[in-house]
Amino acid sequence: MKRDIIDCNSDSQGDAFLGLRIASIFVIYIGSSCGALFPVLARRSKFINVPKSLFEFAKFFGSGVIIATAFIHLLSPALDELGSPCLSEAWSEYPYALALCLLSIFSIFIIELVAFRWGTALLAQIGMHHDAHGHDTGSHAAHGPEGNISNTSKDVEAVPSEMTSAKTEVHQHPHMILDSVISQVIGVAILEFGVVLHSVLIGLTLAVNEGFKILFVVIVFHQTFEGLGIGSRLAYMNLPSRYNFVPITGAVVYGFTTPIGIAIGLGLRTAYNPNSPTASIVSGVLDSLSSGILIYTGLVELLAHEFLFNKEMMECSNARLTYALGSMLLGCGVMALLGKWA
Repeated sequence: MKRDIIDCNSDSQGDAFLGLRIASIFVIYIGSSCGALFPVLARRSKFINVPKSLFEFAKFFGSGVIIATAFIHLLSPALDELGSPCLSEAWSEYPYALALCLLSIFSIFIIELVAFRWGTALLAQIGMHHDAHGHDTGSHAAHGPEGNISNTSKDVEAVPSEMTSAKTEVHQHPHMILDSVISQVIGVAILEFGVVLHSVLIGLTLAVNEGFKILFVVIVFHQTFEGLGIGSRLAYMNLPSRYNFVPITGAVVYGFTTPIGIAIGLGLRTAYNPNSPTASIVSGVLDSLSSGILIYTGLVELLAHEFLFNKEMMECSNARLTYALGSMLLGCGVMALLGKWA
């Protein structure tokens, strides 16, 4: 018991390796930004010829990274933080971390449900119907195009009796674009919000952690892989040209999050104690909520909508499906392995 009291009241070790801690702001910024920006810039660049198979690898690898982050790097630490012996006994009487994660999952689900019902009502007013998975021809997919878009135009040409309906849809195309933009931006914003909270907390911990050297190396890889996951999702946003700034903005914001956390931690290094009860509660609550966000996004938006509700993926060859699953499992495995050290 005495050891627990000493640990809970131990001073921060933020002054050790101070120069290296300051340098870590720039090193991690470069790694995070490169991971997030490369898929976005490479996909729209005419000078960087990246094979489609490599883009697909990055996309599915990133999906695995995000799912592993939710369980290994967020939910597991939250259980430890809210179960810390430094906290009062009341915190050990109930699994608060799991409850907050559950609360986060259902909150995101309800927000999306309300948003899509509202969007469906607006589409109905202009004579269109809403297809959450994009299965029906001429309907609107809530999560972006998941099947073969070229088939839609062929179907419209093949049915002359629907020419009037087709003209109406073309005339109302701006409404479809706006709704698609909003739905895609909401989906990515939810994903990035969970990752951003996690990244700031990582930076704050790195700035004052006594095991800095090992943690620093691991977090460079951690943030780069996580950036690759975010960037590959941002790169595949199907937006009109006037909204091209959205993926780049999302990647840039991600690049700054961990360095900002490190800078805050260095500024508070004499006062901030990561082992204190207050720090454990704040980190545990935020990690729990972030884990719920990434679990919902990873399992629903990335797994279900990329595989089960994706007509193109369901009808693809076994080789391509194996490649996609292998890429996702590799990303998940690498990120889970990094959880041994950070």
